Amino acid sequence: MHHLDETTRTELEAAAFRHLLRHLDEHKEVQNIDLMILADFCRNCLSKWLVGAAEERGAELDYETAREYVYGMPYGEWKEKYQLDATSEQQAAFQAQQARKQGREESSQNG
Repeated sequence: MHHLDETTRTELEAAAFRHLLRHLDEHKEVQNIDLMILADFCRNCLSKWLVGAAEERGAELDYETAREYVYGMPYGEWKEKYQLDATSEQQAAFQAQQARKQGREESSQNG
């Protein structure tokens, strides 16, 4: 992608991001905890990254507005309709993933 001009690259990245949001919207059965376990990010992370990107550019974007964009509706509504309580298996997998992540961070700091 280095051969593309910056505008084209940005447009492609934006299109891919919008596609990711559509994909997540089409797969509401994929819970945020599942995403955190497998990929170490979730819909809330995407919202925070949008807010951070806005701040870097001097634009105003609050977290709730970003979440509504990412979720396609107000977060409370999405949570009520689609979010399930994490199972004990999901909670254990998340804790294990966090422990592995912590171990990697400690290794990189000590190495």
